[in-house]
Amino acid sequence: MCEGCAVSVPFLVELYDRLPEFRLGDDEDLWTAGAQGALREFRDEAREHYTEGTLQRLLMTGAVNARRAAARAIGLIGTSESVPTAAAALRDEDPLVRHFATDSLWELWFREGTEEQTQRLQDAVRESDSAKARAELESLLQEAPKFAEVHNQRAIWFFKRGEFARAIEDCETVLRLNPHHFGAAAGMGQCLLKLNRPRAALRAFRQALDINPNLDLHETVRALEALGE
Repeated sequence: MCEGCAVSVPFLVELYDRLPEFRLGDDEDLWTAGAQGALREFRDEAREHYTEGTLQRLLMTGAVNARRAAARAIGLIGTSESVPTAAAALRDEDPLVRHFATDSLWELWFREGTEEQTQRLQDAVRESDSAKARAELESLLQEAPKFAEVHNQRAIWFFKRGEFARAIEDCETVLRLNPHHFGAAAGMGQCLLKLNRPRAALRAFRQALDINPNLDLHETVRALEALGE
């Protein structure tokens, strides 16, 4: 990475404009599958010409296309240092910036560990054998107990098997390690609903929306608020 390079903002936008157009509502997986080559080029050029700090500044202060480009780039080459900036971008006035910031946060959370740990986590998530998936998550937590996304994925594992109290414990751990993790807050709310604890669920959903107001939880919150009236 070229720490001292003087790079004009339009170059990042030019890199972004080479990507296939993405519109809200497009199938994310299909778009990504068709854009693999362009994404690799975008990632490599951004890594060569931009520091992470510059991308953070562009995400917060650049023109709209620069913010979109920076949000994309941070997801591809950023580190956990960019999580607060990406989380702040969840309130950007531009819906595409908010969308890319959301995607980037998940990318950053999965990459919080070493490259090997990240690969093992991804393999565990894709593992069809639930026992093997659980064993790999436990192994990762023994090795990297502060890797928040591993706790989150174990919470999902517990939730799918109806172990809601244990899932809540993991969600609480995630939020202690990473207060920006709206997924853990929302997941905790779902677990609390399953345990017939609507007031606690409401608090968790409000916490999730406070982090990420774009989540599809507003009607749920209104319904729970109405129950308490």
